[in-house]
Amino acid sequence: MKTIIQNGTIITEAGSIQADLLIDGEQIAAIGSITGDQASADTIIDAKGCYILPGGIDVHTHLDWNFADLKTADDFVTGSKAAAAGGITSIINFTNRREGQSLYEDLLEWKERGKPCNVDYGFHVIINDYNEQMLEDLPKLLEAGVSSIKLFMAYKDVFQVDDGAMFEIMKETGKLGIMTNVHAENGDVIEQLIARHIREGKTDQVYHSLSRPAELEAEAAHRAIAISDLADAPLYIVHVSSALCMDEIAAAKAMGKKIYGETCPQYLALDITDLEKPDGSKYVCSPPLREKWNQEKLWEGLSNGTLSTIGSDHSPFHYADKERLGGNDFSKVPNGVPMIEDQYAVVFHHGVMEERISLDTFARITSTNPAKLFGMYPQKGTIAIGSDADLVIMDPSQSRVISEATQQQNVDYNVFEGKEVKGVIRYVLSRGEVIAQNGAYTGQESRGKYLHRLPVSDNMKL
Repeated sequence: MKTIIQNGTIITEAGSIQADLLIDGEQIAAIGSITGDQASADTIIDAKGCYILPGGIDVHTHLDWNFADLKTADDFVTGSKAAAAGGITSIINFTNRREGQSLYEDLLEWKERGKPCNVDYGFHVIINDYNEQMLEDLPKLLEAGVSSIKLFMAYKDVFQVDDGAMFEIMKETGKLGIMTNVHAENGDVIEQLIARHIREGKTDQVYHSLSRPAELEAEAAHRAIAISDLADAPLYIVHVSSALCMDEIAAAKAMGKKIYGETCPQYLALDITDLEKPDGSKYVCSPPLREKWNQEKLWEGLSNGTLSTIGSDHSPFHYADKERLGGNDFSKVPNGVPMIEDQYAVVFHHGVMEERISLDTFARITSTNPAKLFGMYPQKGTIAIGSDADLVIMDPSQSRVISEATQQQNVDYNVFEGKEVKGVIRYVLSRGEVIAQNGAYTGQESRGKYLHRLPVSDNMKL
């Protein structure tokens, strides 16, 4: 099966070129002027006036997750269709280990749960407590294609691990070439602030943000950076929400430390005033939304390389459930927002179209850098001969309005409701197959492949 994409502008981390693309089977076979025998194709796509971008890689999703007795609105079927419709062709989902499971048993369960996925998928294994058996499981994870884990410094008595455990784990991940994701917030102090606000009757949704101040995100990031440096382990700080936290990453990178930062569209396009709205529970996520001035600082960080990636932190719960559980008490609202479908478009609109970042930076933060950091490059993350034909064809001359009524996400609201974004995704291809057109999933069912990822390498420079 051969496909030719004609007349488009190809965007990679190195810049842009006007060229045609030949896809043979699942991979890119030629770039340039397609002539002779190559020009005979089963499908021809005209990309005139459009950008051809590498497929988005979302390395931060929570599909099929439980919050107490509540499950996320999106499982691997609906969530991956929403991802595809929005330009995401690969995801890495977090596991959620059940008590008594080994890390390897946890992975096996989630690999089975991920089989209905419609885009390519992998996993980060969460370690939410510590024993020596877990260290023995880490090489088994790597053999199974998992080159990343996650540690929490918050959610006390649920996910939070102490500094000693973090150090012991990172010593092993550093030796093995496993990337450690860290949720950086000071969980101990946050619990005290939450309790104080509740005692004082301050239960409105805005107190979710005020109980998790940026200072506690920055402090935890500083601590995680110090521990990872002592352990000689690469560190990836997820969902950076504030300029204070980003400054800690910038200082560490300036010293040559192996530190990487991710931010999310919610921190680039929403702010603390959204929590003050009557439907403020829709916007509860952790870390929380910050004062608006942080947004431009985060965009600067993406532009200058302080921040390396965009992740969705897609953790969708129905608004009806958020209100039922915590409408009158911010501390009881399930944390998380629906983001997987619109992240690519929102970052393109505010970043590229509003001239905060370049097109090649957009390609890096949404695809190339995630692929490099998490062991998928050059199979994923670039437009090159021999790479998987994971592509997004984006028309920058057109606009659309985001709405819950037209989304693929299986949730009863959209945090960007009514927002007009410039840039419309015409086609999404995954391994050469057109899996979405004009916002609708068109691919085969359960077509995603498990991503067997390689260890982190110091040679894989961003």
